[in-house]
Amino acid sequence: MTRPVLVTGSAGFIGFHTALRLLARGERVVGLDNMNDYYDVSLKEARLAQLTAHPNYRHHHLDLADREGMTTLFAGDRPDRVVHLGAQAGIRYSVENPETYVDSNIVGFLSVLQGCRDVGVGHLVFASTSSAFGANGTLPYSVKQGVAHPLNVYSATKIANEAMAHAYAYVFGLPCTGLRFFTVYGPWGRPDMALFKFTGAILKDEPINVYGDGQMERDFTYIDDIVDGVIAALDAPAVRDPAWNAAAPDPSTSGVAPWRILNLGAGRRERLQRYIEVLEDKLGHKALLNVMPAQDGEMIRTEADITETRAALAYAPVTPIDVGVGRFVDWYSDFYGVP
Repeated sequence: MTRPVLVTGSAGFIGFHTALRLLARGERVVGLDNMNDYYDVSLKEARLAQLTAHPNYRHHHLDLADREGMTTLFAGDRPDRVVHLGAQAGIRYSVENPETYVDSNIVGFLSVLQGCRDVGVGHLVFASTSSAFGANGTLPYSVKQGVAHPLNVYSATKIANEAMAHAYAYVFGLPCTGLRFFTVYGPWGRPDMALFKFTGAILKDEPINVYGDGQMERDFTYIDDIVDGVIAALDAPAVRDPAWNAAAPDPSTSGVAPWRILNLGAGRRERLQRYIEVLEDKLGHKALLNVMPAQDGEMIRTEADITETRAALAYAPVTPIDVGVGRFVDWYSDFYGVP
């Protein structure tokens, strides 16, 4: 029997959708999640219930920072590929709780790297973030640009993950692909993100906080397009870049290690106001806007340059926001029984 794929954060938003897609194509999937209470655990439990109903899914309730537990998991299940999507998410939360991010995103990632090394994993695909670009003001964001100026601890931990992965790729020959996700949305999304919060507030006729004085723009990327990219990356292990030049090093590839960084986004940015207008149309309700300055650690604009991702993975995001937001509203109405 073929070895399974390990998906960390499998009860989370992107991890859940990724695990479902892998199961649908006949893979055996081992999932891991600590089910923490950063947001509504019942939503995580509902996602997990769909996974555990599948005969090819096996779940571990485990914290990434539990080194002994992670060692046991890798030794027992011996995955041949790993999709590492488990992490402490959220930019604003990281401003007040940096220790949580170090424990989950750095100590936890080290546990994943060690496990991959121990059992000879063929490819590690891991989640990075568009917020790694930080103070960089050049749009669209290209993986060819540097990421030396993060604006929050969450972003800093993800940049650290990229560097740690390169070290393991170099020393141990572990193929690693880091994916910088741009604002992901869709059914089964996270309640701490804008679309989820806006929907609940609008339906209750409560005001929504719009940060950035109404100037915020985001590369909103639908979950199915993101999962397309994750699966395509998993199926194409990173290799050393034969064109890499040590005298003028490309920060997204490596000539000394099987390692790369790719953007996963829609490749276009939309005004937050436009996002809200689409949501109002789908809900049939007007939003009450409370326009506020940008919060600490927030980026005002994001947009992905997906040139390298298209070339490497034939990546082609196709979902416009009116379609994606509509699908989210349909799911939200069904899940929460909203008429």
